[in-house]
Amino acid sequence: MSPVREPRDPAAEVVALPLPLSSSGDDVAADAGDMGLRDVWRASRARRRALRAEVRRFTVRQRRRRRVWIGVGVAFVVMVLGTAGAAYSPLFAVERVDVVGTSQLDAATVADALSSQVGTPLAMVDDSAVKAALVRFPLVESYTLEARPPHDLVVRIVERTPVGVVQTPAGFTLVDAAGVVLSTTPTAPGGQPVIDAAGGTEAEPFHAVGRVMRALPDGIRSQVTAVSATTPDDVTLTLGATGTKVVWGSADRSVEKARVLDLLMQKSPPDRTKEYDVTSPEAGVIR
Repeated sequence: MSPVREPRDPAAEVVALPLPLSSSGDDVAADAGDMGLRDVWRASRARRRALRAEVRRFTVRQRRRRRVWIGVGVAFVVMVLGTAGAAYSPLFAVERVDVVGTSQLDAATVADALSSQVGTPLAMVDDSAVKAALVRFPLVESYTLEARPPHDLVVRIVERTPVGVVQTPAGFTLVDAAGVVLSTTPTAPGGQPVIDAAGGTEAEPFHAVGRVMRALPDGIRSQVTAVSATTPDDVTLTLGATGTKVVWGSADRSVEKARVLDLLMQKSPPDRTKEYDVTSPEAGVIR
């Protein structure tokens, strides 16, 4: 049988028991919210600190790099200015003019003509003044200047090559292949052939003679005593005391013709030959 429960007295006092604070739902939520905000705030502050540190580090690196580049630029400018200043200063002034490449000209005479450049900084040597001084020497065909610090100026001369003399009312004029007058003497200079070209040194026959003479090897050229041409196609040479003729023809293929003439002269020397004909290099003729 089930026990019989006594009916509750409606007048009985009901006592409420206090609950602990930690067990309150609202308070727990508040604490959790406070802790979350603090964590977010701390994380945000740490992030700002890290960002500021990174910005400072980047800025310092950028400043350091900028200082390095500025230093390099300043050093380069100082070096350039120092070099330019030294080059244009008396520290690098010309004290000696050295003339090289001359054989017919007297190097000392040429150097003396350029003495006005002594005392001038190497970087300021006046090329026009040098040219004006060298124009007085007809044998100078071209020249170059070379500065050798600290005090030497080297002048390299290329001389004109005489091809013979042309007889004029003033005497015998020594000329090069371009017809430039190198000197004039009352009598024919030794070792130079007399040129007889129709039309003078400005005409085509003379230009053909010049090309032929420049193509001759020294061994043959030294034997030539006279050259004649009435047209560009009939150049004729005269060799030595024997008066042996060399019928050359035009100046075309002169190097080949000179080689053939050398072979013919070895086979039959001029003292035993009246005439050589090399107008056709493929078939040299001895008469």
